[in-house]
Amino acid sequence: MAISFKVNHPITTNQFIGLLESSTLGERRPIHDRDCMEGMVSNSNLIVSAWDGAMLVGIARSVTDFHYACYLSDLAVHKAYQKSGIGKRLQSLTQQQLGSRCKLILIAAPAADSYYGPIGYTHNDRCWILEPGVPIGD
Repeated sequence: MAISFKVNHPITTNQFIGLLESSTLGERRPIHDRDCMEGMVSNSNLIVSAWDGAMLVGIARSVTDFHYACYLSDLAVHKAYQKSGIGKRLQSLTQQQLGSRCKLILIAAPAADSYYGPIGYTHNDRCWILEPGVPIGD
């Protein structure tokens, strides 16, 4: 398996949706809302991807200022390629694109919660989420 890794290589919405469908992440993303998926790809400012020839097999999609915080919003690896080190490599290459003080931040999928601690992440229970349409209260 000769996997190539690319930084900010163009990815189509169809490729992104296809990868999410073939990983466990598709269950938690709005893959049937094409406009949303297109916006997710086009408005990310750091995408590290893994390719097996012309097939997208992994992605680390982030939004970052490159100096203080990088939100790794999607980390997905095709089911047939999981447990081969692609996810770790995607994260490592993402980290290499960031400044020396920049933190990598993510929200783990429930099934992947135990994955991150052993590879160096620290758990932070102070994350808060405001769902769409919920107004800011008094």
